[in-house]
Amino acid sequence: MTATRRGETPRRRPAASRPAAALAAALAACLLAAGCAAAAAPGPAAGATRASISGTGPITFATGKLDTGYLGGLVRQWNAAHPRQRVTVIYLPDDSDEQHAQLAANLQARSSVYDVMSLDVVWTAEFAANGWISPVSPRRVPLGDFLRPAVETATYDGKLWAVPFTSNAGLLYYRRDLVPAAPVIWAQLARDAQSIAPRHDMAGYAGQFAAYEGLTVNFAEAVQSAGGRILSKGGSAALMTPQAASALAFLVSGFRDGWIPRAALGYDEAASQQAFESGHLLFLRNWPYVYGDISQPGPGNVVAGKVGVTTLPGPRGPGSSSLGGANLAVSAFSRHQATALAFIRFLTSLPSERQVLTEAALPPVWTQLYSDPALIRRFPYLPVLRKAILAAQPRPETTAYTQLSLAISSAVHRALAQQVPVPQTLAGLSRELNQINGSG
Repeated sequence: MTATRRGETPRRRPAASRPAAALAAALAACLLAAGCAAAAAPGPAAGATRASISGTGPITFATGKLDTGYLGGLVRQWNAAHPRQRVTVIYLPDDSDEQHAQLAANLQARSSVYDVMSLDVVWTAEFAANGWISPVSPRRVPLGDFLRPAVETATYDGKLWAVPFTSNAGLLYYRRDLVPAAPVIWAQLARDAQSIAPRHDMAGYAGQFAAYEGLTVNFAEAVQSAGGRILSKGGSAALMTPQAASALAFLVSGFRDGWIPRAALGYDEAASQQAFESGHLLFLRNWPYVYGDISQPGPGNVVAGKVGVTTLPGPRGPGSSSLGGANLAVSAFSRHQATALAFIRFLTSLPSERQVLTEAALPPVWTQLYSDPALIRRFPYLPVLRKAILAAQPRPETTAYTQLSLAISSAVHRALAQQVPVPQTLAGLSRELNQINGSG
């Protein structure tokens, strides 16, 4: 997804300011240099937690660059009100794996360079287990006003380790000028993809099926929509089930029978969106930001005004999306943790969340924004998105998520390419996941 956040590819690519970019480069060089004593600060050992968050003063905010057009205004607002606790933004690389690597290297060095960090929701467990972030008192955050699934992504081992900032869920886009009714079940999706699409010289359906995080997301959605799981609650592989088999078989059959085009084996979010936008797809699984793009008339867009959006289908009824989004966390090595938490509370406040939605189209975590009439007029998909998020499930919780995702996407891609049968794929993947997680 993924550019900045796993499972989602934001649209715009605002350039970092020269001061921020220069600072980021200098910090990266510092981390690679021997010593780097000035950036290192005493902190808790891995797995330890501080009793309280304290310390005020200037802080940094580490975040990806994509879809941060809203950020400059909010930071200026904060800095004007807190001249002694100013925030400097440090932009991380676009690619989520590179972001993860840069953050991990910094935190392993016990550096205080980053005070507040924007984390992909799937990183919470890893960062918490390693003692890299500080727990947050639930009393300091209006959790009751947030979408429940978003709160769950910020929780690990019974504690709140971050504050939900944005959420996300996959949606099904379709040509409402060609499809009589939005599909609710897989059989309807496959039937329409096979019968309607060819009449209009179109392919039927596509998601993100290249061998990367996007495929892990699409596979997880199929498995959980069928009632299965990738990992058990104990952390061992849970793929040797009829539910997982039927999920993978459904996707494999799409490629085998041709209603998913073979070209989709190379699709990420951007490529699949382009195929739909140019009129070559009847159905598309993608993230909410796509709605704004494909609704705007322009060169190469033949679907503006012809698009419907609904929740993902499942085998017997509505399906379940993988949960996306970002959480904001306080570095365990920050010297100014009280300011860091106060800034997080500011960014996740209701007015700020509204601004993030209106300026960057990033799904908020405040439940009430999804029923705001003015926002719905501007973002008509909000009620559908709320329903999708509430039915969504987090991706597998593991401290080795990056390795797990690589294993899943590689194995599933071979199955979709008709290289390995479904039973062998699931058996081999189960063994690999157990090795990664040290179980089974």
